[in-house]
Amino acid sequence: MRKFRQAAFVYLHVGVLYEAAALAMRDYGLLPARFGPTHVYLVMGGVLTALVFVGLYWMRNEWVARVMWVVKAFYLPPLVRRAFFYTLATMRLPPAFYVAGLVVVLTSMGMLARAGWDL
Repeated sequence: MRKFRQAAFVYLHVGVLYEAAALAMRDYGLLPARFGPTHVYLVMGGVLTALVFVGLYWMRNEWVARVMWVVKAFYLPPLVRRAFFYTLATMRLPPAFYVAGLVVVLTSMGMLARAGWDL
């Protein structure tokens, strides 16, 4: 079905964007060292993205879309807080970074909702 294929490719692109952002943030020293080595999280993110892609594209599983929609919903509060309610003294990244993140997350949530709830 077309909606699952579209959701899968949107999620794949979001995953690639997350990986690129993590690499860029690592290169500029913006990732905290307390989370461990960056390459572990990059591999885990790639595996998760691949699994979600398979679940949406080939398996056409509406529960994959629903679960990932809920996971993405948890991204919204920190993104909104850092995009709109910030102090310049504590910001390491510009608010536009978080506004762009909001656009990406909301777009992917829309495609996941369409696939998961037959909208």
